[in-house]
Amino acid sequence: MDTVTSAISPSMQAICRLDDIPDGGAMAVEVMLAHGEDSVILMRQGSQVQCYLNICPHAGRQLDYAPGKFLLQDQTLICAVHGASFNKTDGLCIAGPCKGDSLRSVVVRMQGDEIFLA
Repeated sequence: MDTVTSAISPSMQAICRLDDIPDGGAMAVEVMLAHGEDSVILMRQGSQVQCYLNICPHAGRQLDYAPGKFLLQDQTLICAVHGASFNKTDGLCIAGPCKGDSLRSVVVRMQGDEIFLA
């Protein structure tokens, strides 16, 4: 999912700044979602940011191998627990135990260089 640029309402939650995410890399952030606090993965490619829940659809575990540290290879995010491989651009699992499933997308919006949870 592409980052959407639009007017930000005062109730939107600021997550981070674009420069906080390494270009071509990923980071985890704790956010407050409708069901409570959760970890999300923010992945950046240039000015584009994708955001997903930090939960593997295979076993419900977080994808990072250490807090906020992810296995990235080319355009793929790899689950550190069971090796499932997900496209960075759409979250689709292309290899591993949950092939065909997808990461759950989280909508974010960008204003200037600030990223907000929509």
